[in-house]
Amino acid sequence: MASAVTLIRSSSLSDVAEYAYAATAPAGSRLIFLAGACPLNEDGSTAAVGDYAGQAAKAVENLRTALADSGASLHDVISTRVLVASSRQPDLVAAWEVVRDSFGDHDVPSTLMGVTVLGYDDQLVEIEAIAAVLDS
Repeated sequence: MASAVTLIRSSSLSDVAEYAYAATAPAGSRLIFLAGACPLNEDGSTAAVGDYAGQAAKAVENLRTALADSGASLHDVISTRVLVASSRQPDLVAAWEVVRDSFGDHDVPSTLMGVTVLGYDDQLVEIEAIAAVLDS
């Protein structure tokens, strides 16, 4: 099925960014606003305590599940915000690299942010996302 999302790259901006600078979805697309995907196991415990990359991987796994339950996939995501509970750039990069690699060639526009704290015990990473699918 064709994706509703069109990624936009700018030749006027730096090519250092590892994501498209913008994305669009046509009129009539169904937007899906996802709650922040947290690194929680099915029993509610926090996965990969102390491990930024491990928590990012679990958050992506949970994001994939929420998307599938909504009739979408990672290739339908139109933007993300990756929240990392750290003031250290290497911690943010560790989480970002997992998220970026999970999206593959669908280099969706993203914002990476260091925050002071997240909502669950031992939580280090959360991924917010918006997706767009063609209405059938």
